[in-house]
Amino acid sequence: MRRFQTTNLNRLGNQVSVTLPKDENGLIGRECPKKECEGYFKVKNGTGLTEPGLPCHCPYCGTEAPPDHFYTREQIDYARSVAFRQIADALHQDLKALEFESRPSGGFGFGISLKVKRGTRPPIRYYREKRLETLVVCDSCSLEYAVYGVFAYCPDCGKHNSLQILQKNLTLAARMVDLAEGSEDDVRRHLLENAIEDCVSAFDGFGRQLCELHASFSPNPSQAVMGFQNASRASTDLKKLFGIQLPSLLTPNEWATLVIGFQKRHVIAHRMGVIDQDYIDKSGDSTAVVGRKVALDGDSIKELVRVLHLLGSGLADAFEKLGPAQ
Repeated sequence: MRRFQTTNLNRLGNQVSVTLPKDENGLIGRECPKKECEGYFKVKNGTGLTEPGLPCHCPYCGTEAPPDHFYTREQIDYARSVAFRQIADALHQDLKALEFESRPSGGFGFGISLKVKRGTRPPIRYYREKRLETLVVCDSCSLEYAVYGVFAYCPDCGKHNSLQILQKNLTLAARMVDLAEGSEDDVRRHLLENAIEDCVSAFDGFGRQLCELHASFSPNPSQAVMGFQNASRASTDLKKLFGIQLPSLLTPNEWATLVIGFQKRHVIAHRMGVIDQDYIDKSGDSTAVVGRKVALDGDSIKELVRVLHLLGSGLADAFEKLGPAQ
């Protein structure tokens, strides 16, 4: 009888290499190792930081750990099943090498043989990466990653993308103003209204996110997530909760542009754009007339976009001085 040789098993060595499949855009899934989070996200290998040994960051909770701690459960199950299949196939091949057949000889001879039959091969646990809502290219390290929601930490460099998302939305609003030029009056007005609403909504989301990330630096953390759709109220709340003077981040003329722009958004959203006395009192707009539609023009909205770019950068710097986002 032949001696059992584990030739094929030996070729596998003490490790089995498994290539994880990517999605249709070349991104691969990751999962936060923190049990309280376990957030799912995707990254594109080959983009971002390439130095060996760098940690990975959860885009949702900021947990930092070695990259091999971020495999998803589906990936682990898939890799194990591929490894078991390779080991089973190698073992089967080695056992097949023991096969023999001795035919009968003589009148009452008998023969003996050994045949190895394959049983059911271990199944492969295939999976498909999930669809996510937002694809981001980090403006700091150029990593391409995808997340649920919008705001996130970069999985490579750990920088939060709140300012980047604000700037992207403001740029889109400016492009909407460009589209409005030359359009028919109704279409033009509709595009300009959407542009100014998008500006305020983007800044509101940005400001809320910064407050949430830095809530621990406020004397009242439970109240720290505040709104930013009313510039004057936001200024008061921000000073009380974080000691940040919002108007000081702009010139007086820029602050006036901001206040008027935000009040225009308010009457567009709540009064179909029709001016009331409350708008005049709060905005200080000397050109406004009660009962008429609020005036909209591309140049003033582009100036609001410019001011919000400045204010966004200044506010991000002010929060950064308080301490790292948590």
